[in-house]
Amino acid sequence: MVANIRSGSSPGGALHYNKEKVDKDEAEVLYWQKMLEPFDKHGRMDVDACMESFRPYLEANRRTTNTVFHVSLNPSPEDKLTDEQLREIAREYMERMGYGDQPYIVFKHTDIDRHHLHIVSLRVDENGRKLSHDYEARRSMDILRSLEQKYGLHPSIKGQEQTDREGVRKVNYTAGNVKQQVSSVVRSCLRNYKCSSYGELRTLLERFNVSIEERTGTIDGRSYAGIVYGAMTDDGYGVGTPFKSSKIGRDVGYRALQKYYERSKAALRENDALGRLRQCVRDAMSPHNTRDEFRRLLKADGIDAILRINPTGRIYSVTFIDHKAGIVANGSLLGKGFSANAFNELYPAPKEIRQVAEQRPEQRREQRSHTANPISGIVDTILDLADVRAYEEQQKVQRQKRRRKRGLKL
Repeated sequence: MVANIRSGSSPGGALHYNKEKVDKDEAEVLYWQKMLEPFDKHGRMDVDACMESFRPYLEANRRTTNTVFHVSLNPSPEDKLTDEQLREIAREYMERMGYGDQPYIVFKHTDIDRHHLHIVSLRVDENGRKLSHDYEARRSMDILRSLEQKYGLHPSIKGQEQTDREGVRKVNYTAGNVKQQVSSVVRSCLRNYKCSSYGELRTLLERFNVSIEERTGTIDGRSYAGIVYGAMTDDGYGVGTPFKSSKIGRDVGYRALQKYYERSKAALRENDALGRLRQCVRDAMSPHNTRDEFRRLLKADGIDAILRINPTGRIYSVTFIDHKAGIVANGSLLGKGFSANAFNELYPAPKEIRQVAEQRPEQRREQRSHTANPISGIVDTILDLADVRAYEEQQKVQRQKRRRKRGLKL
């Protein structure tokens, strides 16, 4: 059994996520403790009732920022447990983790073959004091090993851990219900991954065929900022009509994302959170590899390496997605030795590619003009447009540097 523990500033996000699963018959409320009945008069899950149960604890909170304790417990697919066994496992786990006297609600998810639990609770007690979370991950692992023995469960194997990140599916535009698909992907990514910037989140969402665009500006002297989401094809083309974040909910809007980036930054600064990712990347970096071999080595560790490459074959951006740890990080975040320049020196574009790119700029522009997608109206292809903008910005910076150098010589 594997546990995936997360925290947050408000339980609303975790509750809405689970309600969405319940409404789609992909989950059910299995058990709750010290809470109002979490259903309305029509038998539907009532997030407001759950929040009302948590409210006294949140109002008594003194200075704890991340007040939410949200954990998923993932038995092996080979373990077939009854609902009563799952309730007992949830109760015992929460008791031994120090949350036995807290209000919490347990959900059983059935959206994938591997049935698993989600538990939402609070990290502050009724007096507003923060519960101890020292060695939380280690204590959780020890408890799970004990529960495996008690209930005769299959032990988890290092390197084969399964979390509900595996349940995130790519958007399939042809399947219909696009807004709901996009909504599910965005909320799952925000819940299961840490991205400290818009660029990192954009890179992550694109892996699941979701586009995101920040729109800021001024109208009649008033500033505005918003987010637009859309669907993409597997090869990176926008498809269908994009829609504003307000069509999904405030929890995926511009302000919510700014708070999410700050929380992610804070979490990534704690306890050497980037240590595993940094070491895996360092181990895969070798001048004897090619770019593709470098990617394959990281893939074996559950890490995607996204190299953005300009028309001449130069790497101008590197982003890593650690699916096991739920971390998305630009190379520069890992350190100077992991920047785009470092990788471009390590894996330069083959000479023949550079020559072809330099000889046929007109043909390349003509090819791009034919890939316009008249349906989306945002970009011809989001990735290509990002490539062009980054390349033009890079050339502009280089021209400015050359001008400064000439000025110093004079």
